Amino acid sequence: MRSTLDTKCRLCRSEGVKLYLKGARCFSPKCPLEKKGAVKPGMHGTKRSRKPTDYGIQLRAKQKAKRFYGVAETQFKNYYTAAKKLKGLVGENLLILVERRLDNVVYLSGLCLSRSHAKQLISHKEVLVNGKVLNISSYLVKVGDLITLKPKTLEKNGDTFKYADKDFKAPEWIDLDKSKSSAKIIALPIIDQNHNGIDVNLIIEYYSR
Repeated sequence: MRSTLDTKCRLCRSEGVKLYLKGARCFSPKCPLEKKGAVKPGMHGTKRSRKPTDYGIQLRAKQKAKRFYGVAETQFKNYYTAAKKLKGLVGENLLILVERRLDNVVYLSGLCLSRSHAKQLISHKEVLVNGKVLNISSYLVKVGDLITLKPKTLEKNGDTFKYADKDFKAPEWIDLDKSKSSAKIIALPIIDQNHNGIDVNLIIEYYSR
């Protein structure tokens, strides 16, 4: 299976927006979108493309969300199926589920550099949930969960992680304690309209067709 570790910038160019897949590089002048703009990858990237169909627009919205959170197609569809069974709006439920993923929470808490880095830390058993090692990136955090990193990880790289920036702020539903390098879930994720630039209505239309 072909690895996509070296194609993260191509994914951003394909979607035409920053997906923040490579940590600090996404905020630097080295980002291809900063240097070249949102030119699609490939030899035909600069050519004018045809007007997208309704299906094409829906597909792009789904692909953008899937790539933004680093979720596989089967996983994302399973989240949609689970969201339909919950009370409330399907779109809001869907985004709440993916926001609650452990890798996403580690990233939003600033305890890493990017979502892919969060997955790496989790798979290498560097992340603790309520004091116990948890190496499942798709684990859905609950209110009251406390997320920390192993002391050795903090000693080596803690000062380079996002939370070390004095201007960094975690979302309101995450209580970040910078002095202890820990993050506690105090509420369910707050979803606003066009969350992270994702049009969830188009995603619902895609799966409902």
